[in-house]
Amino acid sequence: MLRLDGKVALVTGCGCYGEGWGNGKAMTVLLARQGATVFGIDRDPAAAAETAAIVAAEGNTLHTGTFDVTSEAEVTAMVDECVARFGRIDVLINNVGRSEPGTPETMDQATWRQQLDLNLTSAFLVTGAALPHMVAQGGGAVVNISSVAGQRWVGKDQVGYAAAKAGLIHFTKVTAVAYASKGVRLNTVVPGLMMTPIVQRLAERYNAGDYEGMVAKRNAQVPMGRMGDAWDVAHAALFLCSDEARYITGTELVVDGGLTGFTGFPQA
Repeated sequence: MLRLDGKVALVTGCGCYGEGWGNGKAMTVLLARQGATVFGIDRDPAAAAETAAIVAAEGNTLHTGTFDVTSEAEVTAMVDECVARFGRIDVLINNVGRSEPGTPETMDQATWRQQLDLNLTSAFLVTGAALPHMVAQGGGAVVNISSVAGQRWVGKDQVGYAAAKAGLIHFTKVTAVAYASKGVRLNTVVPGLMMTPIVQRLAERYNAGDYEGMVAKRNAQVPMGRMGDAWDVAHAALFLCSDEARYITGTELVVDGGLTGFTGFPQA
């Protein structure tokens, strides 16, 4: 089950911020383990190379590229390179994203637009470039990585990120309906609070640099009593892009330890 032998997967954001396992890094390694030929994209060549080294050590191969997924021209070049090199795109995972603090009163327009471009427009551009190839080859699977911040307030003022991630969920739904008859499935993984290296950056932005305090707050918010990790996200994404999910499209798989089902979590 859940094998991807003979499939070509394009993953954006395949590297990791800092040491450890981020969502993109874990998804890329897992897809390669399951037999996919993976073309991993990251704006940081060193981060992509680190993921590639892990994949190579396991006896698999990761082909990497450096592209700006907020640029239409670079996205076109990226997809063209993938198709020219491998002949097709069976799986697309749109994983790039970043949160910046702010409310409508405190966030400047430049940051607002940057948040929309990185977290939402990037998926629009990459998906739009990949869809014609998927349709021509008879099908494909797109998995977009959103956030529970796109469903509810989760303790941080991040209006741009939250709006973009909410938009990504609905973008996925309506596009899934448009392409259902063409053999292309689109779904969203909605991670909750995850223990990844990015927590350090979040502590700097939202908790005055108090990393241990940030970890404790995030663990306390989750009904399970702990954050998830990148592998929880990776396994959810693997399922949605596998043939076992062939009748699933236009929906969300929430991976949050019960967070969005709990109305009384601490407002930390």
